[in-house]
Amino acid sequence: MYDLETMGKEAKAMSVYVRKLSTNQKNEILFACAKKLEENAKKILPENKKDMDKTDPSRTAFNDRLLLNESRIAGMAEGIRKVARHDDPTGETLYMKTLPNGLKVGEKRVPIGVIALIYEGRPNVTTDSFALIFKAGNACVLRGSKEAINSNIALVKILQETLEQLGHPRKIIQLVEDTSRETAAKLMKMDKYIDVLIPRGGAGLIASAVQNSTIPVIATGVGNCHIYVDEFADLEKAIPLIVNAKTQRPGVCNACEKLLIHRKIAEDFTPVICRALHKAKVEIRGDEFVRKNFDQAKPATEEDWDTEYLDMIIGIKVVENFDDAVSHIGKYSTGHSDAILTENYNNANAFTELVDSAAVYVNASTRFTDGEEFGLGAEVGISTQKLHARGPMGLTALTSTKFIIFGNGQIRA
Repeated sequence: MYDLETMGKEAKAMSVYVRKLSTNQKNEILFACAKKLEENAKKILPENKKDMDKTDPSRTAFNDRLLLNESRIAGMAEGIRKVARHDDPTGETLYMKTLPNGLKVGEKRVPIGVIALIYEGRPNVTTDSFALIFKAGNACVLRGSKEAINSNIALVKILQETLEQLGHPRKIIQLVEDTSRETAAKLMKMDKYIDVLIPRGGAGLIASAVQNSTIPVIATGVGNCHIYVDEFADLEKAIPLIVNAKTQRPGVCNACEKLLIHRKIAEDFTPVICRALHKAKVEIRGDEFVRKNFDQAKPATEEDWDTEYLDMIIGIKVVENFDDAVSHIGKYSTGHSDAILTENYNNANAFTELVDSAAVYVNASTRFTDGEEFGLGAEVGISTQKLHARGPMGLTALTSTKFIIFGNGQIRA
């Protein structure tokens, strides 16, 4: 078995080391890491090609997430720089008050400690996660997928070498190079050393972590995302918005997977939006009304309404009214990102109140649910749970708080 015990002990020690670093020191390291990534692009790309050569060419969306090129590496480097430029949340005093007994009680933002991330497919997650976890004052244990192992090893090696060149321990970031299920299962039980586990990937990975981990888990986002076209929608705006939400990058968790159309506009709007999606090479799975109005639509099953496709497929359903749309979303949404298209102020407000998702949109593409797009610099994942963190998880989500109490000899009666 891979020596996770030693890795855990080293990570715990590194969490103490990182906690002592100043904001300037952390930023210096991050800027240096970004520069080294760009300088070493020609070392990274051959390793990424090894991963790409092993993939099934038919897995188009997956392969797009896995692929690196010089432009994407430059983007990863810039992502690290954006994190470095963001305010450091650690050390922030949230409040301080004096109690009647003279005790001064305050709450302060602090690092979590050791954060482990188990993720699939996307090498950029390696650099984004390191930057965020480290800037928030934590040590980092990463376990990527077998499909991206060569890319991840190359990236982590560059980050570790940069740390060493600046006089810091390389074990601040560690990569679990054994990608077996047995090692992942053991990692999930290492609560003695790891403070938080974040699974980032498909529904199976997230469910496995939630069910099997003895470490506190922040569940990140399976995205069965909906767009509801209200009877008061601006239909000219709606068409490019829906096409963007579905096709701009279909293999990611904030892509639109389901489209709901109000009955009053369905007869006119359904064939128009179906033609636009079909032209963009999207497979349409629809209810009976959709199939009657668009011959190329395939029948949608009950399973379709629950499915995150991560592909050029969309489910379309006609709903009777606003309440029917909200009810459908409440039943099938994974709580990631859901949107209403409407020019009706009351319906827009009601939708934002009644739809209980991490991101709720009015007249905008669900594709914006992203740490960088929300001004967080980057994200380590999108949390669909409600405790500790929700939505795109930037720097603040990777911290905790503690109470600081100053006294002058008080004792409790």
